[in-house]
Amino acid sequence: MMRPTFDLAVYLVLDPGLCAGIGMVETARRAVAGGATMVQLRDKDGGTARMIETGRALKTALAGTGARLIVNDDVAAAVEIGADGIHIGQGDMKATEARRLIGPDAILGLTVETPELAAQADPMLVDYIGAGPVFATPTKLDHKTPVGFDGLATQIAASPVPAVAIGGLKAPHVAAALAAGALGVAVVSAICGQPDPEQAARILRQEVNACRRMSSDSSVRV
Repeated sequence: MMRPTFDLAVYLVLDPGLCAGIGMVETARRAVAGGATMVQLRDKDGGTARMIETGRALKTALAGTGARLIVNDDVAAAVEIGADGIHIGQGDMKATEARRLIGPDAILGLTVETPELAAQADPMLVDYIGAGPVFATPTKLDHKTPVGFDGLATQIAASPVPAVAIGGLKAPHVAAALAAGALGVAVVSAICGQPDPEQAARILRQEVNACRRMSSDSSVRV
């Protein structure tokens, strides 16, 4: 398997409503300039044709940055766009089917809400999990009951693959999310709709980097 390398540090999930001011493509471009490492195109009401149009523009905007472009749920759009991967939820298709459709070389992310679901993530199929939700969030009204940071830690401990923390997270939550075992944070409103998406992403990235340095220093001292 030759899947792209990826960094879950600052995982931007685009929301067309929150990004309406400057658009999803410009929001992503600025966020990546500030340090976002992954960008997920999520537009539940957009349809495949609109997803493809936006996704192609995103791919052009992110070219050469190293940031990975992930498409939420829509395999047909992801393939047409030439995205780096796809992210699915528990109510979407099975991981086995998603992997079959996207091939062996694309990134596959999976949302989980319980330790049991986290433990079932097959590392032969799934590259990372979105663990949580840590807090309630208005950007995803059908989310499960928030689990807090203790619940997040339990999910991540059960998972055989890396995790990004999801659910209402902002910059002040980064340290607790990484302490729970997450490799980064997935955010929507912490960047989308902010007056300065680049600076918002930069603050998040600085928090992640600081936590990683502290963890590395502690490991060296031990």
